[in-house]
Amino acid sequence: MEKILVVDDEKSMRDFLGLVLKKEGYFVAVASEGEEAIKVLQKDIFDLVITDVKMPKLSGIDVLKAVKETASETLVIMITAFASAETAIEALKEGAYDYITKPFQIDEVKLIIRNALEKRRLRAENLLLRRELKGLATFENIIGKSEKIQKVFETVRKVADTTSNVLILGESGTGKELIARAIHFDSRRKDKPFVTVNCSALPETLLESELFGHMKGSFTGAISNKEGLFEVANGGTIFLDEIGETSPAIQVKLLRVLQEKEFRRIGGTKDVRVDVRIIAATNKDLDRAVAEGTFREDLYYRLDVIPIHLPPLRERLEDIPLLAQHFLSKFSQTAGKNIKGITPEAIQLLKSQEWRGNVRELENVIERVIAFITGDMIDSEDLRGCFQKPSQKDAWALPLPEEGLNLEELLNRLEGEFLLKALERTRWVKKEAAKLLQMDFRAFRYRLAKHKVTPQNKT
Repeated sequence: MEKILVVDDEKSMRDFLGLVLKKEGYFVAVASEGEEAIKVLQKDIFDLVITDVKMPKLSGIDVLKAVKETASETLVIMITAFASAETAIEALKEGAYDYITKPFQIDEVKLIIRNALEKRRLRAENLLLRRELKGLATFENIIGKSEKIQKVFETVRKVADTTSNVLILGESGTGKELIARAIHFDSRRKDKPFVTVNCSALPETLLESELFGHMKGSFTGAISNKEGLFEVANGGTIFLDEIGETSPAIQVKLLRVLQEKEFRRIGGTKDVRVDVRIIAATNKDLDRAVAEGTFREDLYYRLDVIPIHLPPLRERLEDIPLLAQHFLSKFSQTAGKNIKGITPEAIQLLKSQEWRGNVRELENVIERVIAFITGDMIDSEDLRGCFQKPSQKDAWALPLPEEGLNLEELLNRLEGEFLLKALERTRWVKKEAAKLLQMDFRAFRYRLAKHKVTPQNKT
């Protein structure tokens, strides 16, 4: 239900617009003057503000400016009995969506409001679409004929159109997000938003703001009101990836959303109700995390209504030829190469690998081979370079130049390069990168800051 704030110093006008808009199905709040309107805007987020221009103390233009400072996504329609060009132009320059003049036809007002709210919905959908397209940049489909993956598909078909929460368990790179998407787009919520959140990619304070939103001034950097992703996902599905990495404080807030279907923004005073299906995923052993006290037992049981276990690639080797061919078609087209297929020897080599990175690692290997291949078939020789990993002893067998070297400078440069390589391999999931380098997470973060390693360092 869209929320509209009506601001007018005439009680008859407030009551009239409030009654009409409530009959249209909107949630309506009212304010009798500008100062009251600004106080209301500081406590809640509205889709649309309808304000009179001429009011005592603060004018409608002042309200418009406050809206743009506090909640830039909120649209504003001005009402004036003074149909001067100067007033209208000033309002539009300050960012008003439109204006209407008194006396007006109520059908005209309804149409302008519908158009304004439709514009806001389209803007929100475009932002969500860009986010989703970014999220699709990993690998496009889960493919397989193995018994284990077919059982997963069967479970997805059975549970997709229920309202139950789902917990997807599996190693990194097995395709947990793709299964979550399949559940959403095969459900009755498919026309509503599907929102993804990587819970391990943000520190606690930013994750809380991302999930639940905040009000202006609630913390340093909160320069305007912001809706959380639970609000964005209202009516649809939210996918909480790496749920096992959340802090106890975030877990408490998630539990409340699961139990009460409501939450409170950071710095907010009102509860926000939402209808959201939650699909969570983790590569951690949550039973162990509960036993160790790092994950709340009550939250675990709320999430684990329908568990789905995704098998690692080493347990579904018969799917490797299908997956490899899929990635070959995808990347050869992107590279503009006409690669016909993969030799049986190359397939056997692929099947003999450990695949600790699962399907994601296989995808990376095929992409790398296609970038360098000159023939029209991928053979085992094309692949061997991807799997010949030097031992740690060999990795440090560097020659000492005759003229000597600056050891401190070399070690410093190597440390920075390995930090960057670890982050790139784990797709910038810092905790995974720290594990890859067998480092304590605090020490890892210290070295990142020391070397100023950011996504902009990528070449």
